[in-house]
This record gives sequence, C-alpha cells and structure tokens, in this order.
Amino acid sequence: MTEDSLRERVAALAPWFHNIDLGDGIVTAPDHFLGDYPRFKFARFAAALPADLTGKTVLDIGCNAGFYSVEMKRRGAARVLGIDSDDRYLAQARLATDALGFTDVEFRNLSVYDIAALGERFDVVIFMGVLYHLRHPLLALDLIREHVAGDMMLFQTMQQGSDDVADVPADHPFHKPGTFDPPEYFDEPGYPKMHFIEREFAHDWSNWWAPNRAGTEAMLRAAGFTIESHPEHDVYLCRVAPVPYADFGPAAVYPARAGINGDAR
Repeated sequence: MTEDSLRERVAALAPWFHNIDLGDGIVTAPDHFLGDYPRFKFARFAAALPADLTGKTVLDIGCNAGFYSVEMKRRGAARVLGIDSDDRYLAQARLATDALGFTDVEFRNLSVYDIAALGERFDVVIFMGVLYHLRHPLLALDLIREHVAGDMMLFQTMQQGSDDVADVPADHPFHKPGTFDPPEYFDEPGYPKMHFIEREFAHDWSNWWAPNRAGTEAMLRAAGFTIESHPEHDVYLCRVAPVPYADFGPAAVYPARAGINGDAR
C-alpha cells in the first residue's frame, strides 16, 4: 500500500493503544498519553525472553494492536496467533502486521474464557494487560494452564498496594491458638490480596482488580505456574508447573469437554 493510503487506514482505525512504528515516519499513536507505549516498557524486560524463538509457537492473549505478536515474529517464532474480543483491535493488528511484512501472523476474535476451543498448546503464552480487566481472573489463569500453556508464559497485571511478600502458613488456623481471635496475618501488608474496584479506575470502568505483589505471585502459583523471573515490577516470566491439589480434580471451572462436532470446548 502507498504511504498515503497507510496513513489513511491508520487514522480510520484510531484511537490506537499500541504505538507501533510502521516505517516511513508513520506511527500509530504518536500522542499516546503514556508516551512510546508499549515499546518503552518492553525494553525494560525484553532481555528476560529468549532472543531466539525459531520454531516456537506463540499465543498472544488480548493482543490489542499486535505489538507483542510482532516482537515474537521478530525473534523468529514459527507461528504466532493473537486473540482479542475487540474487532477494532484485531483490525489494527492485521493492518500493522501487513504493513510490517509479517503477513503470516493469525488473529482471531476469541475470549480468554473460550481458549479451550483452540485445541492446542503453545510454547509461549503472552498474557499481558488483561487480568485486571476480567470479571473472573483466576478462572482465566486456570483455563490458560489447563488448555493452552505448553511451557512459558509472559504475564503482566496492574498491581496496587504493598510490594512486600509475607511468609504465609501452608495451612491457616481458624483462630489464633488458644483463643477465638482471628489470625493477624490477614492484615499484614505482604499477605496476598486482591483489591476489587467497584467503579472506575483511571476513568476506565473495565478495571476490576488490582492485586498486590504477593497476590499476583500467589495466584500464578495456585494456577500451576512457577515464577522464573520478575524483570519488571508488574511483569513475570513463568513456566508451567504442577497444579496444586490437582489430585482433587481440575482447577478450572470449565474443563475441556467435547463440543457438538467433537471439537474441544
């Protein structure tokens, strides 16, 4: 496409949340309120990811305009699938990848709650900037672990509250020993907490949750991920691990089951 037609198509799909450099001086969100986002953020933790993803498969959940999908292709990923539930974001992602020459990146309109329908596991799952927008965040992590995570997950969530991480007991007593008083550690700053946002946060009604650091890390472990590195204050590189208490049954509320035509649902 010509430079003028590309500029017109970028403008027609505005506003963009990902500021992506498409070349020839064309960027998608030059006036982004966060600056050159998410490039400047990615630069702070990019080294935590393998530099060479040759032959690897990647699932980008909540791909938005495809910034991270593009970055995974630049590292040589054999297959990249981006999913989002917003058709405008998907249109932006298709335009960006086409303009940059990554025409083999696939995009689909799919919710994180429906990823069992993909019927495959991926070497790398990207799950960034999504958890706090979900009404059912732990369910989403459970579904990712059960259905699509094959090895590695790059995870990010908004966090609020303390950065402390308390050493909590493996089994919580109902009362302090010898009393009827509740345990005090629930009030400790480093106890895992999930702050619920009933109304808007930063003028966004879809921001529902803000865990503290301990809460983020506890949820990841509970869903069956081990934290390999913590390169940025709200970014975690995780690996698939055994799901706690798996002997008692599947953790996800919606385990894999056959659909009408035999496909996974």
